[in-house]
Amino acid sequence: MHRIKILAAALLTLATASASSPVRASDPTAVALTADDVNAWLDGYLPYALHTEDIAGAVVAVVKDGKILTERGYGYSEVAKRTPVDPKLTIFRPGSVSKLFTWTAVMQLVEQGKIDLDADVNQYLDFKIPGREGKPVTMRNLMQHTAGFEEQGKGIISEDPNAPGFEALLKQWVPKRVFAPGSTPAYSNYGASLAGYIVQRLSGETFDDYLDKHIFVPLDMKHSTFRQPLPPEL
Repeated sequence: MHRIKILAAALLTLATASASSPVRASDPTAVALTADDVNAWLDGYLPYALHTEDIAGAVVAVVKDGKILTERGYGYSEVAKRTPVDPKLTIFRPGSVSKLFTWTAVMQLVEQGKIDLDADVNQYLDFKIPGREGKPVTMRNLMQHTAGFEEQGKGIISEDPNAPGFEALLKQWVPKRVFAPGSTPAYSNYGASLAGYIVQRLSGETFDDYLDKHIFVPLDMKHSTFRQPLPPEL
């Protein structure tokens, strides 16, 4: 995972540099961001990065002005069979990218007036998150990773289809509060899962159903899902 984050950081640097340096007609040194230039950079860097970091495969998509500038696949989706990555069809586990979808779902409900970013999240739950120093946890805290939870990774990832769902795990173990809410950024998978549970409760749909109906379908993302195990068609 650390290696993948290094690779992602390099790609984010490219995207940020492009976004923070808009082309100005009056600037004679400005060069427009083109698919040919991006592809040349990606084709030069990605195979090297995958080889040196022992990563099986990767997909990169670059969006410019609301349109896909390029999408490229590198490496293999099945190393043993030497099956190449298809940027449109190959499925990758979402990992922490799932938080982007969770926050999108949260903000959709904020727009509908169902979530107040600065309200005590306990009003949306059927179990209690204790406060600390007289301050409750808010959705804004969850989204900014400032709820003050301790963090642990044990037991949150499983390949067992009969393992408890995330709802059961949330209620089974509430992390200790090690910081006052809003005071200290501290990465929290629990906090993001809690936000997803709130989306589920307030929408009246399972989290997977909500994502399918309100994010994946509108975006025509026919080869994406958070469902485990994977649906037969995927």
